[in-house]
Amino acid sequence: MADDILWYIPNQTHPGHRGDDATHGHNSLDTLTEHATQLEKHGWDGALLGTSWGRPDTFTVATALAARTTTFEPLIAVRPGYWRPAHLASAAATLDHLTGGRVRINIVSGQDHLAAYGDAEGDQAHRYARTREFLQIVRRLWTQESVTYAGEHFQVTDSTLDQRPVSRPGRPHPRLYFGGASAAAERVAAAEADVQLFWGEPLDGIAERIGRLRALEAELGREHAPLEFGLRITTLVRDTTEEAWADAEAKVARLAAQANHEQPGGRPWGRASAVGQRRLLELAERGDVLDDILYTAPGRAGGGGAGTTWLVGTAQEVAAALRRYERLGVTHFVLSDTPYLPEIERQGRELVPLLRGEQEP
Repeated sequence: MADDILWYIPNQTHPGHRGDDATHGHNSLDTLTEHATQLEKHGWDGALLGTSWGRPDTFTVATALAARTTTFEPLIAVRPGYWRPAHLASAAATLDHLTGGRVRINIVSGQDHLAAYGDAEGDQAHRYARTREFLQIVRRLWTQESVTYAGEHFQVTDSTLDQRPVSRPGRPHPRLYFGGASAAAERVAAAEADVQLFWGEPLDGIAERIGRLRALEAELGREHAPLEFGLRITTLVRDTTEEAWADAEAKVARLAAQANHEQPGGRPWGRASAVGQRRLLELAERGDVLDDILYTAPGRAGGGGAGTTWLVGTAQEVAAALRRYERLGVTHFVLSDTPYLPEIERQGRELVPLLRGEQEP
């Protein structure tokens, strides 16, 4: 059974993200709290809160939601460079202590508007070397009495956290999630992350990547518990197969119309620079539907990012598809669909019990 079933809370300045309901106060504390409390009510473990410059500060939002909930676990996306490692280790340990061990951290190394917050970085090798040092320092501060670290990118001397994060069997500190599909990113994940978070590739692609990461763990002499694997994907669930696909195709048509409107002259969307995003967009060249219900067309319609591919079908069909990923070794799921709030209830009622084995598929 899945270890963790998370959702996605749209931490956005502007309403209407991915076709979400565009309502007044979409990012108010009351509205975001309703997302978190509905997740608690409907059986979810927590939710990913995304980050990029210009969006509401992710850690602040996570802290506010944690204070208004009792079991909700925020997966807080953070960027090395925006955060210093000792600062992040201290902030996360404090929030983890105050919430009784509900914090998760998602390290994001993708490119961002770095100059806007005073950061700078070099090429891909530089970026992931910095991320590796960041992960090493954070983990050491959470688990060691005193840390002195002299790296190329970060340094700390006699650094100690008086307040440590909550430690319990199987969870010595907040889990460190990490994404990235490049060779440099995979080496960082294999050596330093707790959970490698994949985007929604077909089963053969995920199997290939898991095999490569397991080999890298051995090659690099991983010092931590074995790497775990997660999947971030859109799940479009409806009462019938026909209804699900009709809604999926209609939503893609709306995305395409919006993309053409936003692109001057209706120019096609350019090729993505991130390796993981390119992999998702290239899937459409293999066909609009892969592995029976993996829908690749949204990528061509401007629906980029972590939810580019969708699993489409009834709850039973989507659960069966996710179980196939489980059999490959994926034990963490980050799911979503829009409108976000109603889908928390729908999928919490219909899909989550199937994934937890509480209902027969």
